[in-house]
Amino acid sequence: MAIFLLGLFLLISLINILYFIGYFSFASAKESKSTFTPPISVIICAKNEAENLKKCIPAILEQDYPEFEIILVNDASTDETLEVMEEFQKLDPRIKLVNVQNIEAFWGKKKYALTLGIKKASHSYLLFTDADCEPATNLWIAEMASNFENDKSIVLGYGGYHKKKGSFINKAIRYETFLTAIQYFSYAKWGSPYMGVGRNLAYTSQEFYNQNGYATHLHIRSGDDDLFVNQAATPDNTAITFNRSGITRSIPKETFNKWVFQKRRHISTAKYYKKKHKFLLASFYITQIAFWILLIGLLFLNIYWPLVLGILALRLIIQSIVFYKSAKKLDEMDLLWVFPFLEVFLIFTQLGIFSLNIFSKPASWK
Repeated sequence: MAIFLLGLFLLISLINILYFIGYFSFASAKESKSTFTPPISVIICAKNEAENLKKCIPAILEQDYPEFEIILVNDASTDETLEVMEEFQKLDPRIKLVNVQNIEAFWGKKKYALTLGIKKASHSYLLFTDADCEPATNLWIAEMASNFENDKSIVLGYGGYHKKKGSFINKAIRYETFLTAIQYFSYAKWGSPYMGVGRNLAYTSQEFYNQNGYATHLHIRSGDDDLFVNQAATPDNTAITFNRSGITRSIPKETFNKWVFQKRRHISTAKYYKKKHKFLLASFYITQIAFWILLIGLLFLNIYWPLVLGILALRLIIQSIVFYKSAKKLDEMDLLWVFPFLEVFLIFTQLGIFSLNIFSKPASWK
């Protein structure tokens, strides 16, 4: 029995370590340089985001970019979102407004509202973010748009979260976002892009219409970002950008329950990914949780503990190198010192979320 458990631990550890070695494809990637500046339509779909829009819109209007417009989509809000949008529209001719009425709200919800925003856009290059996001610099549009060069039709960016000193849940949320970014950037570097985040994502209107918009997953509550990328992205049409000037930041949830509520909706779309992506992502997660369970079990049973601790050290060293290089790129260096604890917390939290989603459906966006 002891030999079997040790052998299983070694196999699981090998698979898990190989994933982290594979993530070097992003960790060691070099920034691309381009001066391509096509006209851009920035699209923001908002539902009950009046206060956030007061911060988001000025930050985008201040972008240093030659030609862009902002398409504000009010998705049947019940607060003052529409009024805020209208006030900004009066102040700047670059702003266009789409108002989705309550009577239209059942049409695919956010995906329907986004489709109306895309149809309103004057330019064929589209850049998406959320109403609670702010660009990290005034070069955000320039950085994202430059990656459309060489016939790329999809650009994956990093949508991070603001830091809150002394908050464990803040670090946990940011760690999950950071790890997810390492994964989707690495998969894109492997030639198998599988997702992007709507907080910082760009694609062309031609790509959108080539895919018939969101038609294949309009019935699914979430997925206007990741499911669209999973369907449309190829090794040839997808670019990534991790330059700090191209990052967006938003305020994360402040309580564990609110974050779980949000993640339940996000995770529910993963089952609609392509089979190869579901297999690879599930394998990584299963080997992660199995690694820690077997590690604790073998140490508790005192089975070949020097070898077990040696494997743990090897894994942590490789993981630390990948995370260090990635964190420098994405400005998340404070996560390095506690990542083993955050990893264990995250994998068991995700297990709970998966279980919850089996027995009840997550709520749609707002």
